[in-house]
Amino acid sequence: MTTLILLAAEKKSAEVTDWAARIGWVAGLALFVALVYWLMREGWKWRGTLQSDLPDLPDAPDSPGPAKLTLSGRYHGSTTAGQWLDRIVAHGLGTRSRAELTLTEEGLDVVRPGATDFFVPRQALRGARLDKGIAGKVLTEGGLLVVTWAHGGKLLDSGFRSDRAAEHREWVDAVNSMIETNSTEGAER
Repeated sequence: MTTLILLAAEKKSAEVTDWAARIGWVAGLALFVALVYWLMREGWKWRGTLQSDLPDLPDAPDSPGPAKLTLSGRYHGSTTAGQWLDRIVAHGLGTRSRAELTLTEEGLDVVRPGATDFFVPRQALRGARLDKGIAGKVLTEGGLLVVTWAHGGKLLDSGFRSDRAAEHREWVDAVNSMIETNSTEGAER
């Protein structure tokens, strides 16, 4: 019985947490995360500098005419046409936001609360299609409305997602018919 009492008395107490080492690891991890964030931000700014040759975005005309179609949804960004991962960040085109699109005879008006609005003149429109992704956003097949347009000597793809995805096909047809009308009017002259 005395051996049992002696064994019970010899038990060690639990180790005390080494707070200095734990705080050091947490501070090191926080510095690492801050460094990665800073590098990403610098990369974004560098991409904007590389794309500084892109001219300012056109403003909507004072009287664009009656709306053919309207769409409420999200703007997911713009890329170089045909290169769905080459994001354009100059002039705020890389900023995701809510968007209100209006298609008129004059072109496509993109109103973005909290971001830079822009207007795509009818002559700059090059096509529309349904796609599954654009830089930073991948959806199901046909889940994204992509409008191709010319600006500053470059072709750009801009991706939109309507709150009602069933509208996408109507938009593709309307934009492409406007382009065909532009082509036939130019051929008649």
